[in-house]
Amino acid sequence: MKRIGVLISGRGTNLQALIDAGCRGDLGGKIVVVISNKNNALGVERARRAGIQVEIITKRMFPDRIEFDKALIKILNEQRVDLVVLAGYMRMFTEQFITEFSSRIINVHPSLLPSFKGVKAQWQAVEYGTRVSGCTTHFVTLEMDSGPIILQRAIPVFFDDDGETLSNRILPEEHRILVKSVRLFCEDKLRIEGERVLILE
Repeated sequence: MKRIGVLISGRGTNLQALIDAGCRGDLGGKIVVVISNKNNALGVERARRAGIQVEIITKRMFPDRIEFDKALIKILNEQRVDLVVLAGYMRMFTEQFITEFSSRIINVHPSLLPSFKGVKAQWQAVEYGTRVSGCTTHFVTLEMDSGPIILQRAIPVFFDDDGETLSNRILPEEHRILVKSVRLFCEDKLRIEGERVLILE
């Protein structure tokens, strides 16, 4: 069974979706560690309630980005992690981290990439006036929100939407495609070919 490390920065709803899937036997792997870069992240309590090992690594502890990522790498390697999952993790990685876990980092993003990269993607979509948005899972590369796409789910943008209402409708779909993407990885059903991901089902 593949070993999973989950990185969080906030409330941890995507983490909870992974925990719940694991409890149902639908994840295909085991979450062995949750690492937060925020002391007060609500997701930390979710992990602790589930009996998962929690580590806190903050910018205050490691102001230097390289040293920060070295600390992350050390914990993940000590836990013999096969897959790193970003569940609302709000930091960019150094090249060293990306290289260490090449093709083994999955992120979920609240837009249909390559549209609306970066923060507040739902608000970007509303401001732009697009009629369709959604969410994406992808493998992480050095360029932000630009790695090979695994799964996407489209969501209509209504005329009276704001960033918050759109975000609330996208979030359940994030949970679904993140859980499915992790399961596909753990079952060895994802193959990266250039910029594309083949799903071997």
